[in-house]
Amino acid sequence: MASSNLSPPLVRLTRCVSFSSGHRYWISSLSEAENRALFGQWASPYNHGHNYLLEVEVVGVVDPVTGMVVNIKTIDDVLQAVIVARFDQKSINDEIEHFHSRSSSTENLMLYIASVLQGGVLPKGVRLTGLKLHETDTLFGEYVEKDGSWTMTLTRIYEFAAAHRLHVPGMTEAQNVEMFGKCNNEAGHGHNYTLEVTVEGEPDPKTGMMVDLAAMDRIVDDLVVERYDHKHLNIDMPEFHDRAPTSEVIATEIFRRLDGKLPAKLARVRLHETARSVFEVSRN
Repeated sequence: MASSNLSPPLVRLTRCVSFSSGHRYWISSLSEAENRALFGQWASPYNHGHNYLLEVEVVGVVDPVTGMVVNIKTIDDVLQAVIVARFDQKSINDEIEHFHSRSSSTENLMLYIASVLQGGVLPKGVRLTGLKLHETDTLFGEYVEKDGSWTMTLTRIYEFAAAHRLHVPGMTEAQNVEMFGKCNNEAGHGHNYTLEVTVEGEPDPKTGMMVDLAAMDRIVDDLVVERYDHKHLNIDMPEFHDRAPTSEVIATEIFRRLDGKLPAKLARVRLHETARSVFEVSRN
């Protein structure tokens, strides 16, 4: 019989909200030259807008009476009152004092939102353990607590289309067919791959960014996307001549190719082969 002295398990709950805001990469106290030096191609004195999607993760113990960690309506009320009302249909740089003198980057937005939610507004019995903020369809940030410390990551999303054949040169034809089935088709088959590249670190105190996205895009395009796009991986790519280019192998090779080459520390790559198959390679 299990001991009744065991602590009850913690349950994590994620709730999503959305808001539409305008912002700009431009600090009014700086000159035009200083702003352009800081923000490069992103610098502009005029706003652009995003439909942000925010995922908020909290943790707590299930109440034995209600069967809930927290009433979802209560979480929604808090998020609507302290986050959505503050950001929705607002110009972040102009209408939120915190951003009058600092960048409204994805990274700084996550830090600010976390500080608001950690300021005693969450319902009793739950605590914030993570945020995920989608700025666009190809960019999101995560700010996550683990073992008492917080880690920030930024993820960029890319696409490429490639063909491959799952075939191990050292195996017989019969063994390959038995192992890979129709994926061993001699002419190969193709996928529209989606690639997530995630970097981690601390945002620069001036730009609010942890990585130069334009530089990151150029490197990923050069080393991965343009290299693999519209190629037959078995035939065109020497790194796959002697091994089956499974998605596990492709993801590992992409991690190897990018590691140490990006303008920030590579944390992980995720390769979506299909809507149902996702493969991740991470440093830990």
